[in-house]
Amino acid sequence: MAAKYLKKENLVSWLQTLAKERLTLVPRREGDAVVFRPFAPGQDIPLDQQATTPPKAAVFPQCEPLLAFKYAKDPENPGKVGVQVKEKLGDTPSVVVGCRPCDARGFLTFDRVYDSDRASDLNYLTRRRNTLFATLACDEPASTCFCNWVGSGPADAEGSDILMVPVEGGFVLEPVTEAGEKLMEQAPLEDAGDKAALAEAVKENAAKALGEAPDLSQAREKLLSLFDNMDFWEGVSAKCISCGACTYLCPTCYCFNITDEQSGAEGVRLRTWDNCMSYLFTMEASGHNPRPTKAHRLKNRVGHKFSYYPDIHDGHIACCGCGRCIKSCPSSVDIRQIVLQAIAASAASE
Repeated sequence: MAAKYLKKENLVSWLQTLAKERLTLVPRREGDAVVFRPFAPGQDIPLDQQATTPPKAAVFPQCEPLLAFKYAKDPENPGKVGVQVKEKLGDTPSVVVGCRPCDARGFLTFDRVYDSDRASDLNYLTRRRNTLFATLACDEPASTCFCNWVGSGPADAEGSDILMVPVEGGFVLEPVTEAGEKLMEQAPLEDAGDKAALAEAVKENAAKALGEAPDLSQAREKLLSLFDNMDFWEGVSAKCISCGACTYLCPTCYCFNITDEQSGAEGVRLRTWDNCMSYLFTMEASGHNPRPTKAHRLKNRVGHKFSYYPDIHDGHIACCGCGRCIKSCPSSVDIRQIVLQAIAASAASE
């Protein structure tokens, strides 16, 4: 299917059609934040700004039940107790409309971890396969955006099913996958015509607005060389308050904790997001903590994204460059500057 044009006034009718068959998540204002919530007729849909939170929870919920369990006595042998386990898989067909391309690309980082030869996470994969993404290309990147640093761009369609490019009066829709084509068949579309050329101009202008990206090819090696240099990490972490906002707002952070909640003979096993900037994240039962200070924890966060993860996943950086960790950090810690300082510091020491 070729690119098509969707008038802005037809967006709501398309969403209404999608909502009949799928849980349709769109941006919505809640206080000062823009978050993803199920589409409801009459709601405002702020597509003109990057959402405060990524749509990560659509595939990887902040808290999800993995299974329910129940203890029961054997009626023929009361001294013996068995356990019944029922898996819970989130298989609701869903679609996210209006997130940015970097948000959809964030799941590629998850995929390499949760769908590998070593292990497959069925809860994650079930949602992943049932969730589609109609992403909105950026026409005006924010000052905190740096997707081009990590090999991407404002209109990178990798990970998307449909790429929506904003043009005057509406959007040019470009199908990326077969599933995306089917979604477009449900929309009141017109031939893109000369709008296609306008869409290309939007892409080019947005890419130029980001400027030239620095060379990060040495980041993996340079960060590793600074692993034991705690003077460096204490310096770059001085402003950090270990609040964890950077991890909770990150489209590529995939760490979690497992807890069992039980009442009587029944209970549920929950998976919840965890935060590597928290002191308790690596606390051992013995009381020892291998990352006792915020400097140790920030070293791990930056090192994982730009060194350790690329080292085991064919050079892929575990960062999509969305800039949320910069934009929403209460103390203005900038991961871009840390990486550049690491490269420069290592070079200076050679």
